[in-house]
Amino acid sequence: MSLRKLPLQVNGLTLPNRLVMAPLASARATEEGLVTDDLIEFYRARTEEGALGLVVLEHAYVLPRGQAKARQLSIAGDRTVEGLKRLVETVHRSGTPIFAQINYAGSFSDGADRLSASAVVNPRRKDGPVPGEITEAEIAEVVAAFAAAAFRAKAAGFDGVEVHAAHGYLLSQFLSPLTNRRRDGYGGALENRLRLHRETVRAVRQAVGAAYPLALRLGACDDLEGGLTEEEGIRAAALLAGEGIDLLDISGGMSGYLRPGRTEPGYYGEIAAAVRRRAGLPVILTGGVTSGAEAEALLQKETADLIGVGRAFLRDAHWAKRALEA
Repeated sequence: MSLRKLPLQVNGLTLPNRLVMAPLASARATEEGLVTDDLIEFYRARTEEGALGLVVLEHAYVLPRGQAKARQLSIAGDRTVEGLKRLVETVHRSGTPIFAQINYAGSFSDGADRLSASAVVNPRRKDGPVPGEITEAEIAEVVAAFAAAAFRAKAAGFDGVEVHAAHGYLLSQFLSPLTNRRRDGYGGALENRLRLHRETVRAVRQAVGAAYPLALRLGACDDLEGGLTEEEGIRAAALLAGEGIDLLDISGGMSGYLRPGRTEPGYYGEIAAAVRRRAGLPVILTGGVTSGAEAEALLQKETADLIGVGRAFLRDAHWAKRALEA
C-alpha cells in the first residue's frame, strides 16, 4: 500500500489516498454548538490543497445532555444542518471527502446532570460528580438521537458518518468493565456490554440507508487495571463487523487517545492489525504519527488501511501536503 497512490473504496465512496485528518476538538463552534466562519476557515485551510484522503470532523453531540465541552459542535437539532452544509461544501471544493462524527459524552460531560452505564466515576473525569445510571428508556432516547443525528449528517452532505465509541465517552463507558457494573442486558459479558453499540449502529444504518458509508471509532483497550483488554477489544471489533459497519477506526478507551507508556508512531498498531485480520474491514489507525514516512511505513507493514493524523494539523495547516511531498 502507498500513502498517496492507492485509493480505497468504502461502500461506494472513493477515498483518493490513505491519509486521514483525524477529529480535533477545536472549540470553534458557538455556545449553542452552531458552525462559525472561524470553524469553516479552520477546515478550509487544512483541506484546500486536496492532499487528504478523508477528513473526519470533530465530534458533534447528538443531545444537549451529551455535550462534552463548551463550544463543542452540535448536531442535536435541525437548525444545525445549514451551517454544517456550508462547512461540507467548503471542504468539498478541494475534492476531499468528509465524515461527520457523532457522540454522546455520558459521564465525560462537563454538565452536572451526567449519565453513564453505571453510577461510577469516569477514570478520565475524576472531578465528579458521580453520574447517574442511565435507564433503559433513556438508552432508547440516546439511540434514537444517534440515528437522527446521522440523518442530519447525510442531509448536510457529509460523505459518511462515524459513531464515536472511544475515549471514555458513553459507548466506551458501556464497553469498559471499569464503568459498566450493570446487572441487566447491558452489563456483564462482553456481548452484553456491546449491546448499546449494536443498537446504535443498527439505528444509524436504518436512518441513512444501506448505500451510505458508516464508520465506528472503537476504544479497543483501556490500558488500565481491571479495564477492557486488548483481546476483548479485538473480539468486540469482530462482533461489530457483522452489524453493517463499513470502516473501523481504532483508538483507546478509558485512557483516551493517548496510550500510557507508548509514544511510537501508530501506538495502537498491534490492535489495529489484529482487528483488520479478524473483522475483515478496512481500519483507520491514529496515534503518534508525525511524518509522511512514518505513515507510509505503517501502511507498508499492512498495520492498517488508512493512517489518521490529528495534532500535527494544529501546528501546521499544510501538514498533509508536506507529508505527501516528503
